[in-house]
Parts: sequence; structure tokens; C-alpha cells
Amino acid sequence: MDFTDLHALLHATYGEMMPLCAHMAGIAKGIAGLGALFYIALRIWSSLARAEPIDVFPLLRPFVLGFCIMFFPSVVLGTVNAVLSPVVQGTEKLVHVQQNDLQSLRDQRDKLEEEAYRRDKSRAYLVDDAAWDEKVQEMGFIGPEDAITLAGMYAERTAFNTKRWFVKKIYQALELVYNAASLVIDTLRTFILIVLSILGPIVFGIAVWDGLGGSLSAWFARYISVYLWLPVSSILTALLTKIQVLMISKDIAELQNPGYVPDSGDWYYIVFFLIGIVGFFCVPTVAGWIIEAGGGIGNYGRNVNQTAQRGVQGAYTGGKVTMAGTGAALGNAGGRIKGLLIK
Repeated sequence: MDFTDLHALLHATYGEMMPLCAHMAGIAKGIAGLGALFYIALRIWSSLARAEPIDVFPLLRPFVLGFCIMFFPSVVLGTVNAVLSPVVQGTEKLVHVQQNDLQSLRDQRDKLEEEAYRRDKSRAYLVDDAAWDEKVQEMGFIGPEDAITLAGMYAERTAFNTKRWFVKKIYQALELVYNAASLVIDTLRTFILIVLSILGPIVFGIAVWDGLGGSLSAWFARYISVYLWLPVSSILTALLTKIQVLMISKDIAELQNPGYVPDSGDWYYIVFFLIGIVGFFCVPTVAGWIIEAGGGIGNYGRNVNQTAQRGVQGAYTGGKVTMAGTGAALGNAGGRIKGLLIK
């Protein structure tokens, strides 16, 4: 099971939890009925006390809210989700198109990179076993001086492959953290939407009461804001994937040049993974810019951004320590080999 399946599982979980809204309808009906009694009575008696005609139109508000409570899953959630789901589907298509292009370009770049290493006769033995065997055969009889040269070649090949392996592992680790950050945002989004959906009828029932009508608009604002977390994160993913596509396309163009010698680092891809990890934790704030949802959602976005900043600082410090430790280990190993060869 990959991360795409996990995202699909979260969406299916949201759909499975929606029928639970009906269990809250009975409680909401009682709250709304009592609120409607006071709501209508207050306006009728105030009009009679002032000898004014009774305005019927405002009295329809409790009945409309009661109708929404009775058919909450289909009328309220169904309408809101039907309006917002095309936004989610449109942004997900952008991601799928970019990811398909990225995978094909990666395969092409890796193939051209191996060909470029083999094309360079002075460095082909670093990646190709056949070129290594050929270079050893060219040396013929291996004497003491040739043994030192062979040991140096072996040390150079080991250091080269170790560097490539280390960069690849860092790349894979950050890719895992990048996908995990996306999954965390989607999981929190699903949880908050389920809570808002299940308790939505209670909110509609409370909104019938005088002075509490603002809870209805706050519920809609927060539901829409949280719902937009997924489109915003999809746009961020599509943007970073497009940047990687452009960088890999540039690498492919350079690798097609016969005189180009590639390096063994993917550090620029690692940098964009770090940017993406920080960007995912800014998704709640960006979604709050689209539709204002204060209160808990705004505080949550601020706390998430602060946590992301502390996490990036910790990752940067840990990366410096790891790189320093790796460099010290490689330097120590190289020094020992050099010392043995001199002896």
C-alpha cells in the first residue's frame, strides 16, 4: 500500500462516517424546537405589544433550519461537498499529470546518467564493473607500484559509490517525510471534517436561538476552510513536481551533450523536498486566506507554522551533524588506507 492508497482510504473513511450525522438529528431537533418556540413567541409578542403588524418572513428562519436538520446529510453536506468537490478533483488532476511526467523523466535521466559515466573513460570504472575489469586487465602484471595504484582506484570507487548511496538514502528519507507530511495534513483535514459533519446538526439547532446565529456562519466558514486544505496541498504538490520536471528536463538536455560530465549529487532535489515539507504545514494558513475562519482554526494554523519552523531548524541542525559525522568517517577511512599504502 502506497501513499496514494492511504489518501484514498481517508476519503473513503469520510464517506463511511457521514451517516452518523443522522444520529445527532434527534438531539438537534429538540434544541431547535425549543429555540424556535422562544424565537417565534418573542417576535409575535413584541409586535403585539407595539401594536405593529406581524412580519411573517423572519419567522420562517426556524422552519428552514429545522428542514436542514432533518435532511442534513443530503441537503447541507451534499450541497456543500457537491460545490467544493470539483475544486478537489481539478487540483488532483494537476498532480497526477505532473507526477506521470516526472516518473518518465526520472527513468530517462538515470539511463542517460549511466551512459554519460560509461562514456567518460577516465571515470567509467567507478560505476561499471566491465570497465573496472578492463582497466585492471590493462595494467597487466600487478607489481608493488601497481598494487598501490589499484588500491587507490578501489578507494576512489568505494568513496564514489558511498557518496551516491548516502545522497540516495537522504533523498529517499526526505521523500518519505514529504509524503508523510502530506498524509498528516490530509488526516487532520478528514478528522476535522468528520467532527464538523457529525456535530453539524447540533450547530444548526443552536443557531435557531437568538444571539447564537453567528455559529451557523462560523460553521460554514470553518468547514469550507478545512475542506480547501486538500486543494491547496495539491496545488503545492503540483508546483514542486513541476519544478522537479523542469530541473530534470534541464539535466537531460545537459546529459545529451557528449562532453558533459555529471556529478553524483541530487542536493537540489533534496532542497525542494525540504521546501515542500515546510509548505505542507503552511497549508492551513493559506486556506484561511481564501475564506476567513477565525477562532480555533486560525490558532491551529499559527501553532502548526511554529511547529514547522522548529522542525526545520532541528532538521537543519541534525543534517549538519550527520554530514559532519559522515565526512569525518570517510576522511578517517581514507587516511587509514593512505597510511597503509605508504607503509
